Amino acid sequence: MKDFYILKPGKLRRKHNTLYFVYKENNKILKKSLPINFINSIFILSECNFNTKFFNFVAKLGIPVHIFNYYGFYNGSFLPKKNHVSGFLLVKQVSFYLDLDKRLYLAKEFVRGAIHNSIKNLLYYQKYGKNLKDPILKMQNLIKKLDECRSIQELMAIEGNCKFIYYQTFEEILGKEYKLEKRIKRPPDNAINALISFGNSLLYTTSLNQIYKTQLDPTISFLHEPGEMRFSLSLDLSEVFKPVIVDKVIFKLVNNRMIDDSCFIKELNYASLNEKGKRTFITAYENRLNQTVFYKKLKRYVSYRHLIKLECYKLIKHLVGDETYKSFKISW
Repeated sequence: MKDFYILKPGKLRRKHNTLYFVYKENNKILKKSLPINFINSIFILSECNFNTKFFNFVAKLGIPVHIFNYYGFYNGSFLPKKNHVSGFLLVKQVSFYLDLDKRLYLAKEFVRGAIHNSIKNLLYYQKYGKNLKDPILKMQNLIKKLDECRSIQELMAIEGNCKFIYYQTFEEILGKEYKLEKRIKRPPDNAINALISFGNSLLYTTSLNQIYKTQLDPTISFLHEPGEMRFSLSLDLSEVFKPVIVDKVIFKLVNNRMIDDSCFIKELNYASLNEKGKRTFITAYENRLNQTVFYKKLKRYVSYRHLIKLECYKLIKHLVGDETYKSFKISW
C-alpha cells in the first residue's frame, strides 16, 4: 500500500471499478489509471475536479483524501466512515483529557520524545564536526525541567524554547543560505520555512492516516488544545516524529544539493515550493517513511510509517490501562 500524490491540474474520475486521473500535457489529454487496490490515501496538491461518484468509490474502499492548496498548505481531508470505532476507548480518551494530571503525563511524553529526537539529530551532526555543543547542552537542561511543569502552558513554553534553540542550529547544519532567524508559518517567508511548513503538513496527514486505522479519535488531544477544524491528536503525534522524518528529509535534500532555488516560488515576503520542489520533497519524504529500522519490542524491522501506527497502539494501551505510554525516542 502506498500514498498517491496529485501534483498536476486535472480530473479524478471513477470508471467501472477503478479510478482515472485525466490531465493535459503538451496540448494532449492524457489518462492515467490509479492502482486502486494498492492506494493507502490520496494527496491532492493541485487544482483538481471530482464528483460524488469519486467520493462514493473511495469511501467504499476506505481511502482518505487529503487536499492542499496551490502553495502546499493543508486545507482539509475527506475521511470515509471509520470501521474501527470504540465507545469505550472514546470515553477513556475524553476522561484523560479532562483529568489534568493524566493529560499532563501524556503531553510531557510527547514533548520529551520531540526534544530527545531533536537532540539526537544535533548529536549526529556534531559527530561530523558541526559546532553544536552549546545548543545541545541548553536543550538537555530544558528537557530536565519537564517534570516540574504543572500546566500545559508551562510545558508549551519549554517546547517553544527548545524549538527556537533547535531551529537556530539549521544555519550550522545547512549553511548560511538556510539560516532560520524566526519560524514563520503562514506564509513562510524564506526557503527553509517553506520546506519545514510543507514537510510538517505532509506529516500531519500521514499521522492522521495512521490514527484513522485505529480506534482513536483524532480530534481529542493532550498536548495541543482540541479545537474546531483540526485533528489535534495528529499534531501531538507529529511532534514526536518531526525531527526523525521531516527534518531528516530537509537535511538530506539541502546537504546533498537535491533542492535549490529552481524549486521555489519566491514573492515579496513569501516563499513556497513549486511543482518540481514538491515532487523532489515528496520523493525523499516517501523514501524516509518506507525506510525500516529494527524495533526491539517486536524484534523485527518496521518502517517509519508503521512506527507512527505503533505509537497509536501504545497510546491506546495507556488509555485502557494495559501499559504506560513512553513516546518514541530514537536510539540509533
